[in-house]
Amino acid sequence: MTEFPFTMVGFDLDGTLVDSNPDIGPSINHAITQFGREAIPVSETFRLIGGGARLMLSRALDLTGGPLPEDEFEEAHRLQQSYYEANIAVHTQPYPGCLDTLDRLAQLGCTLAVVTNKRESFAVKLLEELDMAARFACILGGDTLGPGRSKPEPDMIEEAIRRCERYGRFAMVGDSSYDVRAARAAGVPCAIFSFGYHDAPPETLGADALLHHFNELVPALRGL
Repeated sequence: MTEFPFTMVGFDLDGTLVDSNPDIGPSINHAITQFGREAIPVSETFRLIGGGARLMLSRALDLTGGPLPEDEFEEAHRLQQSYYEANIAVHTQPYPGCLDTLDRLAQLGCTLAVVTNKRESFAVKLLEELDMAARFACILGGDTLGPGRSKPEPDMIEEAIRRCERYGRFAMVGDSSYDVRAARAAGVPCAIFSFGYHDAPPETLGADALLHHFNELVPALRGL
């Protein structure tokens, strides 16, 4: 068997490693209903996810009547974040095959990282509650490096490579244009899953590989 071509693999979190919409959706509805908006069916809230909590909340408000004044938006954001933090892993689960694939990558000598636009403290808390955190050398959130440096900028991928402290190649795995654009900007390949939270049809995102199940990831990375 030939040597595995990557020494580091970075993963988006929501819609990539875990199906978190069952807990994110109720947190959105908790916030917007306090301002007289209709709740959005949780079966539809996955379409709002991507780019961080503020953008997600803005999409929900646009869908239910339009923007709020700045002070009310900040209160809605506070309510959403508070509710989500208290209910972060009630229904969230890793996708089928996720844990086995992470362990397989580790066996192949890969150092793993999480590169998510979710707040870092939330990403750490969620992964700890799911007993997944120990699998990753670093967990970077959208606020880790400060404003303007989250995906689709390349900064988080570059920081993940630095923190992994490995020589060799890095691959990004995600589900949205934020992941593909960040990977392109950082000069690394990107695979995306068709079951994630997409902001455009997945086949149009320009990823190097489009996957439908976690058991396809290792063979796909071998081919990149």
